[in-house]
Amino acid sequence: MPLICLVRHGQASFGAQDYDALSALGREQGTAVGRELARRGLRDPQVVSGTLTRQRDTAQLLAEAAGFEKPSPEDPRWNEYDHTSLLSRYPQHPGSDDQADSRAVQVVLDRALGRWIEDAAETGPTGWTAFAGGASAALAELTTTLGQGRDAVVVTSGGVLAALCGTLLSLPPASVVALNRVVVNASVTTLVVGGSGTNLLTFNDHAHFTGDGRRLLTYR
Repeated sequence: MPLICLVRHGQASFGAQDYDALSALGREQGTAVGRELARRGLRDPQVVSGTLTRQRDTAQLLAEAAGFEKPSPEDPRWNEYDHTSLLSRYPQHPGSDDQADSRAVQVVLDRALGRWIEDAAETGPTGWTAFAGGASAALAELTTTLGQGRDAVVVTSGGVLAALCGTLLSLPPASVVALNRVVVNASVTTLVVGGSGTNLLTFNDHAHFTGDGRRLLTYR
């Protein structure tokens, strides 16, 4: 049965002019998860990613570290939601220093994400249903291209991972937000494709960031 390893991109550059670029630590994480995936002995893995720079660069780094084929053309359906736009549509009122504190921003983002998921009026392309549906469609399309002897690695983002796991497990909005909050950078969520469809095997596996690798563990 094919396995699909969903990898969250490495740490982005929070607080920098270009957030989408990997930080130095994020580049190390990309290499580390590549080594971990090589250790797992995936079968002729197809490597794909979204179009965001942090996703594409993580895919390239992990493929090089693992000795996998060069990543395939990107698919924007694996992209993260625009958190800046989300905060504008569902404004909170953080304190004056909160925007410089990633944990404070996460609290505000959690609230906005929950409101977005529950917003029944958002039925167009910027709605949660379109976002989650696009991710599910990308996953379904990928599963049809994999034969019995081939696995896949997808480099994506925390919101996509939460959306897919929420769909697979029929979770309520609060649980989807909770999943999004705890996804570790360069963690691995594994799906198995079988006769009963696509099922979640593991979520947010980051054992490669324990022990000597603990310094690489980040959530944002």
